[in-house]
Amino acid sequence: MNVGFMGMGKLGLPVALAIEKKGHKVIGYDPSPQVQETIRTKELPYKEAQAKEWLKKSNIQHKSVQQVVEHSDIIFVPIQTPHGDKFEGSTRIPDEREDFDYSYLIDGLTELDNELFQQKKEMTVVVISTVLPGTIRKHIKPLLSEYTKLCYNPFFIAMGTTIEDFLRPEIILFGVDDEEAARKAKKFYRTINHAPFYETTIENAELIKVTYNTFIGTKIAFVNSVMEMCHHLPNTNVDEVMNALKMCNKRIISDKYLSGGMGDGGGCHPRDNIALSWLSDKLDMSFNWFDNIMKQREVQTDWLADILEYNKKGKVVILGKSFKPETNIETGSPAHLLANILRERNISFEHYDPYVDGDFEIGHEVCTFFIATKHEDFNDIDYPKGSVIIDPWRYIGDKQGVEVIRIGERNL
Repeated sequence: MNVGFMGMGKLGLPVALAIEKKGHKVIGYDPSPQVQETIRTKELPYKEAQAKEWLKKSNIQHKSVQQVVEHSDIIFVPIQTPHGDKFEGSTRIPDEREDFDYSYLIDGLTELDNELFQQKKEMTVVVISTVLPGTIRKHIKPLLSEYTKLCYNPFFIAMGTTIEDFLRPEIILFGVDDEEAARKAKKFYRTINHAPFYETTIENAELIKVTYNTFIGTKIAFVNSVMEMCHHLPNTNVDEVMNALKMCNKRIISDKYLSGGMGDGGGCHPRDNIALSWLSDKLDMSFNWFDNIMKQREVQTDWLADILEYNKKGKVVILGKSFKPETNIETGSPAHLLANILRERNISFEHYDPYVDGDFEIGHEVCTFFIATKHEDFNDIDYPKGSVIIDPWRYIGDKQGVEVIRIGERNL
């Protein structure tokens, strides 16, 4: 099948590579000169498993919107719906709340629909972008002609493992408003994988996507609260507590996201919680659960800053900037939230990440090291004698002459 993409950024391009790997011909359009340069040079500027190698061998080309429409049987639209920087989770939560910014998505779909209208060509158009419930019905569909056969198909993927998550998903979530378009998309997906195809209304699909992400944030907020308890209670260890819950796979569901550490991050989870907290206020709900998830994340990071300040020796070094170890992406990173809180307290620090900054040297002076991202590289560092390592992940081994404070583990 000929598959088109409107948007080939950090989500669109890896997915396009995965689709091409399954034998389809893929072409795409993206207005960003940086993305166009990435496709031209075949040099991926971000860390994404398999994508770098696959891109070098890829035949994907950047084309105009007109050419994408001419040569496609189905078109995917993974256009960003960003929140402002103040809502991504790297800074304290502002008092106000906002919906996502749909202007990029609206502009892209309008441009695509205009071209379909010009060519008088009906097209199954599959929107991937994250939106709040009611957005497509209210803000998108009224702008489109009869030539755009719209479906809503948000992915459950994580940056850094996009290809694997797309090829082997738990489910394929599909919001259906046009039965024929859905049948065409389902036929396409059977060439990709055999995951359960979950058809529902567009509004249900919009809500499923954001609640999936916020449920993950809920798990992380919960386990980090338990971690804080274990840091105060004698003879408790958060890993042993959570290992028991991980075995309870009937009610607890799975062991994913049940390990204590920093708060969640990335381009989806913090912003989706904040967006749903905005929606909760708008709906005048009796209790804004989503707001409290984000407040817990922020207050817990304050608490970690307290521990750092109390145990401080020498200069402070934060190790890790990316929001998780599988990627160099820093969006919504709790490491940056910690850094911003330290700035508020006028605590000076240095900040390094091997996947973001490249090689760096620790030096020989006594420092307080805070492990903000669980990079395995940090276990191999020769830390200066007399230093302190604060490890909220509890994975740094004993270091001779160095005090390792493992958060969430307390022995008598």
